[in-house]
Amino acid sequence: MNLLFFLTPKSEVAYVEENDSLRQVLEKMEYHGYTAVPLLASDGRYIGTITEGDVLWKLKKENFPDIHEMENISVMQLVRRRDNKAVHANVDMEGLLERVMRQNFVPVVDDERIFIGIVTRKDVIMYLRNELEKKQGKRPGSQ
Repeated sequence: MNLLFFLTPKSEVAYVEENDSLRQVLEKMEYHGYTAVPLLASDGRYIGTITEGDVLWKLKKENFPDIHEMENISVMQLVRRRDNKAVHANVDMEGLLERVMRQNFVPVVDDERIFIGIVTRKDVIMYLRNELEKKQGKRPGSQ
């Protein structure tokens, strides 16, 4: 089994970039309903993870500015309390499972740390569930 089997490519992932504003971060997280998104450098390198908590603490520190004031606050001003650790695209399944047990999503990078996508905990669990059902003689996804 290869990590790429589980990969959601960058083109299908909601992420923010280092030049984005706090307003853009909030709007992207709200639109997609995510509680955390990858943070990328302008050259595509993975920097870290922005979470709802990071945003809330910044809003509190800034005395809850209005939406227009948030346009002047850079995403890079947020203190990130918990970055999801990235894995290299050629990580073995054991390495992937170690990360997916601790993180809702695992960022995947290439040799230059360029972000290429994510592996979600949900996708790994669904795969394992289907494999178990196959072994039990059930149709995958049935009850």
